[in-house]
Amino acid sequence: MTGFSDVAIQSVKDYWNQRPCNIRHSTAEIGTREYFDQVEARKYMVEPHIPAFAEFEKWRGKKVLEIGCGIGTDTMNFARAGANVTAVDLSVESLKLAKKRAEVFGLSDRINFLEANAEKLSEFIEPQKFDLVYSFGVIHHSPHPEKIIEEIRANFTDTGSTLKLMVYYRYSWKVLWMLLLEKGRFWKLDEIVAKHSEAQTGCPVTYSYSKKSIENLIGDGFSIREKLVEHIFPYRIPDYVKYEYVKEWYWRMLPESVFRKLEKTFGWHLCVTAEAK
Repeated sequence: MTGFSDVAIQSVKDYWNQRPCNIRHSTAEIGTREYFDQVEARKYMVEPHIPAFAEFEKWRGKKVLEIGCGIGTDTMNFARAGANVTAVDLSVESLKLAKKRAEVFGLSDRINFLEANAEKLSEFIEPQKFDLVYSFGVIHHSPHPEKIIEEIRANFTDTGSTLKLMVYYRYSWKVLWMLLLEKGRFWKLDEIVAKHSEAQTGCPVTYSYSKKSIENLIGDGFSIREKLVEHIFPYRIPDYVKYEYVKEWYWRMLPESVFRKLEKTFGWHLCVTAEAK
């Protein structure tokens, strides 16, 4: 790890306010039903492992805490499935769209949205037990992810609560691609990962984890049930930004079964399910 611990949380907030995650997943008018439908369709087309990992239907009638809801794609699906959702995010602009989305789909009564720094979550939400704490691709962008885990463990889970996290996988194809892009400067790996981790370059904080280091982060308060590696992005970027889905030539050469095996070994997403002790 590098000196991300010195990064001000305001820098992270400013970055995500400037361009909320997935905001350009549709060409329709932002805030319309068509827009939100297209955002969801594209997200789950590119990252089809998310619904299986989240297990939306499993949480019907349960209390779900989502840390880092963004513009609310997964949030809506927890609520549609019948969960009672508390959704927090650092980004005001993301929350504006997530709230609008809940209104458009008639789900506002099932979701409590809060602007919050997850490193100090108990200052924003009264400590209570949730059946599920879910965070997909978020805590690795916080200067002190260990503080988020401490908050979850101490204040928002109890024996039997489930924790589901996605963090970026250090030994992935994408990290190798970043190193090649940056001429192999492995001694600057953490800075390189942060620079190229998102659609908008220059993310101020991006940690990446091995299967061992994520165990160390989660600590003794949870029993890890599953660690899965998923997701290689196969599309050519110049086409993808024009909403055209053309795979890179080297991925087109591979049978789908081989590509899936590579995803499960060198994918960018390390998906962890744990149970509170």
